[in-house]
Amino acid sequence: MNRRILPMAASALTVTAALMLSACSSNDEKPKDSGKIAGADQSDKASPSATASASATASDRPKIELPADLSYTFDWQKTGDPAKDAVLSDGEQLIKAIDYAIVKQDPLQAAYRFYTEGELSASTQRYVEDYVKAKSRVTGSYRYYNATVSVGDHGTAALSYCQDQGKAYDMAIPTGKVDKTPATKNSYVLYHTALRKNDGGVWVTTKMVSDRGNAKCQP
Repeated sequence: MNRRILPMAASALTVTAALMLSACSSNDEKPKDSGKIAGADQSDKASPSATASASATASDRPKIELPADLSYTFDWQKTGDPAKDAVLSDGEQLIKAIDYAIVKQDPLQAAYRFYTEGELSASTQRYVEDYVKAKSRVTGSYRYYNATVSVGDHGTAALSYCQDQGKAYDMAIPTGKVDKTPATKNSYVLYHTALRKNDGGVWVTTKMVSDRGNAKCQP
């Protein structure tokens, strides 16, 4: 089968609206409860402002060394806005970090935990555990495109993008057999994510919803 996607129970439309409301708010006041993301852990510390802290240096970030049979194409341009470009960059690193945990067969791998927190961190752990139980990992090539990013006034952001899984597959680790299937409309997935800038200056992803086969991502 084509690559699995992180299981999310929440409605994509409901959560997407909340993500965009949170990220696009131009109020100087703290966002009201109605703008919070459904199911978010409200015990988190208040987010720092988008420019409050410097980004983590390269030496602070975990190394992500993926095998040669995995490749990624990110078909999105820099926006010229430092905050938005940082969101895009850290979003890319999370994508690779999750696959790295799958390749390493490590549900508690440090790289994805560096770029996630809260609900998404827990969901990712379960997601990787499923691959470990199945004794499989991802292989092939992935393309990401149609990215849109919004940065709010309170250290929050929303990032949406499409994923092309048409040339990406699961591989059985014991045998090396790749489960190749032809691409269909379900090979194209729309993701919506919510992020916040942590005290280390890293844009960590806290929420993610996906919509397989979404018309916006079809070729």
